[in-house]
Amino acid sequence: MLFATIAISIDAMLPALPEIAATLSPEAPNAAQLVVTSFVLGMGIGTLFTGPLSDTFGRKRVMLVGSGLYALAALACYFAPSLEILLAARLLQGLAAAAPRTVSIAMVRDLYSGREMARIMSFAMMIFTLVPAIAPLMGQGIIALGGWQSIFLAYILFSGLTMLWLGLRQPETLPDDKRRPLHLGNLWAGTKELFTHRIILVSTILQTLTLAALFATLSSLQGIFERQFDRAESFPLWFALIAVVSMLGSLLNSRVVMTLGMRRVLRRTYAAVFALSCLALALLGTGTLSGTPGFAFQILWCISLFSMMALTMGNLNALAMEPVGHIAGLAASVISSVATVFSVALAIPVGLAFDGTSTPLLVGTVVLIGLALILSLKTLGEPRS
Repeated sequence: MLFATIAISIDAMLPALPEIAATLSPEAPNAAQLVVTSFVLGMGIGTLFTGPLSDTFGRKRVMLVGSGLYALAALACYFAPSLEILLAARLLQGLAAAAPRTVSIAMVRDLYSGREMARIMSFAMMIFTLVPAIAPLMGQGIIALGGWQSIFLAYILFSGLTMLWLGLRQPETLPDDKRRPLHLGNLWAGTKELFTHRIILVSTILQTLTLAALFATLSSLQGIFERQFDRAESFPLWFALIAVVSMLGSLLNSRVVMTLGMRRVLRRTYAAVFALSCLALALLGTGTLSGTPGFAFQILWCISLFSMMALTMGNLNALAMEPVGHIAGLAASVISSVATVFSVALAIPVGLAFDGTSTPLLVGTVVLIGLALILSLKTLGEPRS
């Protein structure tokens, strides 16, 4: 559920984008997409700080404080009178959401490493992908009952429940004798140490490309359903189907990663998604496949992209965190922050290029996943025994 804080903060907003555009930016409807990317940008920036803070003050304390700030930012979003203020509040909300998102990874690394960590991360990713199945439906229901602003009240309730459960049920995983003083020199030395490990640099670049494809898709998907396929009303139901089926990717990874290994799973996943994306661009982007068959293929492509997250992100995090368990909080922060901020920079142009069709998204995805495939093939050979 800590992982899912990010998913619900993004996906529950998707059905609200048309109303936000009509209410706050009728002259520039595409600007409503920034409600998603401003949150992600804030999360990327906040990630720089939450991990090192958790190395000093403990995992649970940092997550509890961050979630309190998250709730306050959600309240500011609820009362925001303009798009500019809403975006600023969403940026702050993303900063705060970095605490549960990043520190939970460090908490897993406190307890596990290597393929076992990848397996545990697969189970966490199952919840991460389950929440998007219900978040748009939840958002649509809340909009019908109380308007799009009420979604932010649901965020406050969600955060309160997860923090109550964390406080009652999860023991602290970083004992006092393993905590590191919060000194700038130590942080700089630890950061330099991170990128002396080639696998960390490779993993960070691959996470950047993977997340960029995901965020571009999230920004564009509601518009594609509405304008290309005329299915705006049923979008939350189709999104739920995509998310539920994509959970199979997490289940599959938890089964195969222990035998195939993380590197082989990554290479095969990128190759499959790249091939399907090229086919989608040829069929959907050129209008060769339209109507109901085109929509069915769009759903299939979306499932492949969301499943890619389940089959890559946990493995990439496990690969990156394996050599730096002694600075797990700092490592989780720096890796996640760099990947998130740069992925947003790559995703925003793709999202703003939306022209009522899936073509800009498919072109962007082919480029991003193509680069990920090339990098994984060149750098992720099986480790020497």
